[in-house]
Amino acid sequence: MEELQKAYSARAKKLNKVETTKALKTPKEAFEMLDYYAKNGYASIPDEDKSYFLKCFGIYDKDAQTPQKFMIRVRISGGYLNAEQARVLGLIAKEFGEDYIDITTRAQIELRYIDIKDIPTIFERMGAVGISSYQTGVDNFRNIVTDPLDAKGFDNILPSYELLKTLERSFLHNYEWISALPRKFNTAITGSISNRCNAFSHDCCFVLAQKDGLYGYNMYLGGKVGKVAKSADIFLLPHEVPSAYNSIIDIFRRFGFRDNRNKNRLFFLVEAVGMEEIRSAICQNAGIDFARGGETMTKLDFNDPDHGRVQLRDGTLGVHMVVPAGIFSGSDLLSVADVSEKYGDGEIRFDIEQSIYVLGVKEVNSLLSEPLFKKYRSVDSPYKNHLIACAGSQHCAFGVIENKSDAIKMAEYLEQKVPLNEGRVRMYWSGCVKGCGLHGLGDIGFEGCKVKVNGEMEGGVNISLGGKITSEGLEGYAVVKSAPLRYAHFYVETLMLEYKRVKNPYESFELFHERILKLYTPAFIGFVMKLGAYMRDKNINIEIGFSEKVNTGKNEEFEVFELGRKLYYKLSGSEAYSAYERFTNTLKNEKLEDIRMFTPHVDENLSILCERILDTKEQNRAVVFSELEELILLG
Repeated sequence: MEELQKAYSARAKKLNKVETTKALKTPKEAFEMLDYYAKNGYASIPDEDKSYFLKCFGIYDKDAQTPQKFMIRVRISGGYLNAEQARVLGLIAKEFGEDYIDITTRAQIELRYIDIKDIPTIFERMGAVGISSYQTGVDNFRNIVTDPLDAKGFDNILPSYELLKTLERSFLHNYEWISALPRKFNTAITGSISNRCNAFSHDCCFVLAQKDGLYGYNMYLGGKVGKVAKSADIFLLPHEVPSAYNSIIDIFRRFGFRDNRNKNRLFFLVEAVGMEEIRSAICQNAGIDFARGGETMTKLDFNDPDHGRVQLRDGTLGVHMVVPAGIFSGSDLLSVADVSEKYGDGEIRFDIEQSIYVLGVKEVNSLLSEPLFKKYRSVDSPYKNHLIACAGSQHCAFGVIENKSDAIKMAEYLEQKVPLNEGRVRMYWSGCVKGCGLHGLGDIGFEGCKVKVNGEMEGGVNISLGGKITSEGLEGYAVVKSAPLRYAHFYVETLMLEYKRVKNPYESFELFHERILKLYTPAFIGFVMKLGAYMRDKNINIEIGFSEKVNTGKNEEFEVFELGRKLYYKLSGSEAYSAYERFTNTLKNEKLEDIRMFTPHVDENLSILCERILDTKEQNRAVVFSELEELILLG
């Protein structure tokens, strides 16, 4: 604990503004004023309650987007909901929230357009069926996620939902813990082989593991946007999980940094003292010498959305319902409640990809004939089956692009231009750098930004590839920065055309990336995405893509030369030089022939591009792709 105290003391010289706000009152004092605010209206609410304290109870002021209206973020523990609860929430959305619902990437829901006068009534109705919105915002424990098929799926080894509820009881509705943390704290627990809950991206995660012939959980710590959690080298039997959890949350409360809000997550405490010190502190604080880590068993992707159904242990089926970008409604939630009782066991599950499972189904064809499944398909296109998009600028003050509509437009464009009969591609969209849409973990990730086009600012995205939820997870890497939204779908179209052309039967985009795209530098991938879009725009029918036979060794200079050589040949039908050695011409006195001599009507920009790459004088040649991008700009 001594190293933790040293690290804390080094950062404890100044408190951030949120910590100053916390000192104004207690969350309980703010909540006890809720009836007063409801009776006296929006103007009666102090600024600190609107900006912070009411968020401790899931009440978000959305005056900037929807004047004098609120959003309520509802805690759906593990994403588990029964038909009665779904019916209550559906009716609340219809009566008080313009029939609108967002499904979130923490398997919960958000009610919007709420008036302050209605919030006490809403809380009363939710409480009557065991639903709460407590601690779903600011410096609190956010909704704990788990496998939506926990205890029911064939790939579930250790049922974990009851453990989730035990962990939740440590803090939920407990004023000792409300607003007590330095920053938000995300938790996941899964006892399944398949990773249906994005387990490795959390501050604290417990994942299925095996050690000495026993099943339990390995503990991982420090996940956040841009960082995957790392092993704490702790193996826990199920009954030990609460002790380890209570120990780490107590450590975070006591020693977590409270100065710079951008560097206050658990990740930064781990970074400051090292994981071995954190491990030692967890054991010491719990008074238990926990075993060293075992073999992590949660390693597989999940493909239920690609089939629309999955067989459960009791012989019934879980039927998946795709909700693109999580845009839903109270009326539709009422329909889900109805069909879950009519065809299933009344159990409903939300997942982290903003979609729904109806469990216990026996008559699948009858269920799929319902109008609800005409609106929301059980199996949609590969572009929508795993689509994620956070709230975006329409509903979030941090959003810099609309995001949800952008994600759906992209998916529908690709459905038309590059239809796929089978395959799996996870497109994850975040409306800003905060990453609520998990963009860093997508096969293709989109992070909203602003870009300048023709002197005017407009919406854009940073595009990343290579995010993984399999094995121990992996954050993606950028391939295109500041792409205007008006062009981004053309760039991604290039990728999808190559995926369709080169992929093996039933190969996911993740595996395609591992087999093909990982052979290239990010700069090459991004340039080819843009080059493909440029050539389609100019109606130039030349294939410049990706191959599994690559000899450039992920060296950008070599990639530039090879691309120029290939492009020159495709355009002219002739090699640029008679002989090559180590990605340059062998005969140094050999002159590059003007490509226009071979192809009089060659695109001028591509002609110049070839010249810049293959110039007779090596010292004049382009060696990085950024030198060439101006030649293939769209618009």
